[in-house]
Amino acid sequence: MTHKLQPSQGRLLISEPALRDFYFGKSVVLLVEHSKEDGTFGLIINKPVHLKLNEVVKDFPNIDFPLYLGGPVHPERLFYLHTLGEQIPGSIQVFDNLYWGGDIKKLMELIDLKLVGPSQVKFFIGYAGWEPGQLDREMGENSWIVTQGTLNCILADNPENLWGSTLKKMGNDYAIWANFPSDPILN
Repeated sequence: MTHKLQPSQGRLLISEPALRDFYFGKSVVLLVEHSKEDGTFGLIINKPVHLKLNEVVKDFPNIDFPLYLGGPVHPERLFYLHTLGEQIPGSIQVFDNLYWGGDIKKLMELIDLKLVGPSQVKFFIGYAGWEPGQLDREMGENSWIVTQGTLNCILADNPENLWGSTLKKMGNDYAIWANFPSDPILN
């Protein structure tokens, strides 16, 4: 297998198929920040939670935006990706036309005024984090494959299929992984 991109901001981590973990099994993680000194911050982008945003976040507008499980760290906190750029003060650019964070009150105001829809924002509870050197160790154990993220896959309407469809796009070496059973012992 010749796919050897290194982790960096804006890239995706694709879990290898035998990784059996509640959070990271068959997961696609967007790397929002990555540095050798500070570690890595990412958001699992393919695990929807079957709750409404205003059921989890007090005083949030009564809207029907999907909510995702971003990772095991700080599951009581809300994080978000968006395409709004400077409309949301304090946003941090991940790559062209994709940002994270910023002024939540401004975002809530734009949502309340119906100026922002679900195709522009993705909300997460919790995040995935790695201490400095931890992700490098996991890469050495072949727990993850790195590929380039795109706005379309990150804001996809059918995130449940994202793990398999991303692997298939990476070529034949990885396409067979997409059909790997959830529990190979039962196969």
